[in-house]
Amino acid sequence: MKNVILSVGSEFPEFKKTAVVSIEKGKEFYELSSDELKASGKWMVMFWWPKDFTFVCPTEIAEFNKHAQDFVDRDAILIGASTDSEFVHAAWRRDHEDLRDLKFPMLADTSKSLADELGILEANEKVAYRATYIVDPQGIVRWVSLYDLSVGRSVKEVLRVLDALQTDELCPCNWNKGEATLTA
Repeated sequence: MKNVILSVGSEFPEFKKTAVVSIEKGKEFYELSSDELKASGKWMVMFWWPKDFTFVCPTEIAEFNKHAQDFVDRDAILIGASTDSEFVHAAWRRDHEDLRDLKFPMLADTSKSLADELGILEANEKVAYRATYIVDPQGIVRWVSLYDLSVGRSVKEVLRVLDALQTDELCPCNWNKGEATLTA
C-alpha cells in the first residue's frame, strides 16, 4: 500500500463524525462536522494518534490538553482524532486520569474514511499515524507533520508553527512569536 498524504495547499476533506466531548453521563457525544468548523471562521488543529489505551498516545493527548488554552488564545479549534470508536474514546477518558478533563473533542473515525482521505493509515494495522494538520479558516491545509507510530510529537512546535502561519509573513528558522519576521 502506498500512502498519498494530503498536503499543504489542499482543501481539508469534508466530514461529519461523532466526537467525545465529556465523560458526564448523557453528554458524552457530539456530532462534529467540517461545515461547522468552517463556519466558525477559526483555524483548526487536528492531531491524530494510532490507538486508545496505549503508552505514547496519552502523553501527547495530555500535553495538548495542557496547552488547550494556548490554541484558544490563537483563535484555533483543537481536535484530537483516532480510528477508535466514540465508545472506546469515552471509556479511555473515564479510565485514564490524564484524559478525564480534556478541553477538546476526541473525534472517532471508526469507518477510517477521514484517515484514508488524509492518507495517514498505516499499511498493516490500518490505524492512523501520528499526524497533525493546521488548517486555515478557509479550510486549506497550511501545515502537516507525520510521525511514526512509536514517536511522540512536540506540542510546542505545533504552537510555534501556528504562530508563524498566523503572521502571514516570512518567518526564519527557529522563529518564535514576538520575534522579528523577514521582509521580502
